[in-house]
Amino acid sequence: MAGPERMSQLSYRPKPGEIPTNPGVYRFRDADGRVLYVGKAKNLRARLSNYFAPLRSLHERTRRMVTTAASVEWTVVASDVDSLQLEYMWIKEFDPPFNVRYRDDKSYPFMAITLADEAPRVIVTRNRRIPGAKYFGPYPKVWAVHDTIDLMIKVFPIRTCSDASYKKAMQTGRPCFPGQIGRCGGPCSGRVTIEEHRAIVDDFIAFMSGGDQRFTKALTQRMREASAAMDYEAAAVYRDKLQSIDAVLNRSALVLAEDTDADLFGIAEDELAATVQHFVIRGGRVRGVRALTIEKELDIAGADLVDQVLQRTYGDAVAADIPRQVLVPSLPEDAADLEQWLRERRQRPVTIQVAQRGRKAELMRTASLNAQQALMLHKTRRTSDYVARAQALTDLQDALGLAEAPLRIECFDVSHLGGTNVVASMVVFEDGLARKDQYRSFSIPETTDDTDSIYQVLTRRLAYVDRAEEPDEPADPLAAAVADGDVVTTRKRPRFAYRPQLLVVDGGKPQVEAAARALADAGHEEIALCGIAKRLEEVWLPGEDFPVILPRTSEALYLLQRLRDEAHRFAITHQRKRRRRDIGSVLSEVPGLGDARIKALLRHFGSVTALKNAAPEEIAELPGIGPKLALAIHDHLTTR
Repeated sequence: MAGPERMSQLSYRPKPGEIPTNPGVYRFRDADGRVLYVGKAKNLRARLSNYFAPLRSLHERTRRMVTTAASVEWTVVASDVDSLQLEYMWIKEFDPPFNVRYRDDKSYPFMAITLADEAPRVIVTRNRRIPGAKYFGPYPKVWAVHDTIDLMIKVFPIRTCSDASYKKAMQTGRPCFPGQIGRCGGPCSGRVTIEEHRAIVDDFIAFMSGGDQRFTKALTQRMREASAAMDYEAAAVYRDKLQSIDAVLNRSALVLAEDTDADLFGIAEDELAATVQHFVIRGGRVRGVRALTIEKELDIAGADLVDQVLQRTYGDAVAADIPRQVLVPSLPEDAADLEQWLRERRQRPVTIQVAQRGRKAELMRTASLNAQQALMLHKTRRTSDYVARAQALTDLQDALGLAEAPLRIECFDVSHLGGTNVVASMVVFEDGLARKDQYRSFSIPETTDDTDSIYQVLTRRLAYVDRAEEPDEPADPLAAAVADGDVVTTRKRPRFAYRPQLLVVDGGKPQVEAAARALADAGHEEIALCGIAKRLEEVWLPGEDFPVILPRTSEALYLLQRLRDEAHRFAITHQRKRRRRDIGSVLSEVPGLGDARIKALLRHFGSVTALKNAAPEEIAELPGIGPKLALAIHDHLTTR
């Protein structure tokens, strides 16, 4: 009980009444003066008092931050908007280890127009700090920017040559090489003046900013006039320009109304990390996509995470990069303050909204799906990389106090539907990689709870350790060897006899203790054991009252997460297959109902429950099922 006592006696804890109730920003520092965490609050006293609650009530990682700190200080500000700005400045200045860490997936290419130049040019760049430049993008690939520029300069022939080539051409009166071959329309070509070129640049920017339809209409009108005047060469030129415009517009489909300027953020997260898909929508079209990975230390999720993402995105943004509308998956508590902050930066109104319905909601689902896939890829890459795998196994060995690195790890998860249809899964990782050919699924006919299920499954699994099986010998009759494919009832090699160095169970202290009993009863206490609890990502060891907390950047924690998630996925997959087989067997008992009709029924009604609740007349509406068969199906399901 020393923990709670220490929490109440922290030497740096402010005395009651010392903390003001004003809005402000606070900083936790360690003994060396390093800033550990920066946060903002509408009421400093109310917010900071949460950090000095009893140890048992704090999130595990918050507890670690508070006990690592040696002091806390705060700065009172005039308004909530001021606290938002100051928080961003301090996070950027001090880079505190307990604040969320951002990592851009890559440096994206942009299209930039150098408006500060005498004759602006269009370039491809990853540098976002060119003075006076107007940016479009980001683009997913460099070639995509070049292709867009090649199409655009056919319609708006602006300068593409380097500054050195332009200067030399203007001094000598001889056009630059791109100008000689018709790929540069700058003043050095002699075809336009500096003022005329600037007007073309303005049209280029106007089109890219919103896909202005006035250019399409104007070119169409000119083409028709030239054709009517039998000036077919000019008409062909206008036709080619229209084709270029159509090609640019077709590269980004119209996803929202043409007057929509918005940024949309799709977010996927787990306890340790989050990924963000940022869609830049201008003129109703997706003009750019950014991907961002966030590593979390303290317990931050949902609306609080959205708050941090918006601060990060717009903290250093110029007014032109801030849209009229910001679409988010959930609304931050200080949304009104964020709107005011963005309005002051943009000098025009900005709204923050949740995309709830219609095309915006569909686009949000697309962005969120991309974010989920990016999060999965982020975790998979860390686990599958050889250096990361080696580091993960070494970290795991050190954290769990193992004599050797656990080269073979088996993870177990239990899945059920309200206590019925209980199944369990065993997934196998060797040298940090999944061995799907060695996965196992278990049926559990009778059990009292999850701990009893864990005990049963491990007892059955451990019975095969060190047992020499003959090829093709039937396995445990309630265990099936599966690899995301068909169920196999025999094994050609005695993989169940392989000895794991580490067993992992999905759960906390109760599940770990149940697994430890199974190991003891089987006489295999030499096999290491741990459990990973999902809520706080705690790692539990048998016989310990407190969990092991691995750093958020630990490769070992990512490996354990991957094991746990894979075991859970595999258990759910096996359970669904069992349900499908059970449903099929029930319906197959109806005379005259074959596989094709069973599939049609389930596809139409979606579930046996819906089919069971359907009237015979509704069932009879399906092709191939008449009133007599529909009545037989209804009677069979309702009398079971």
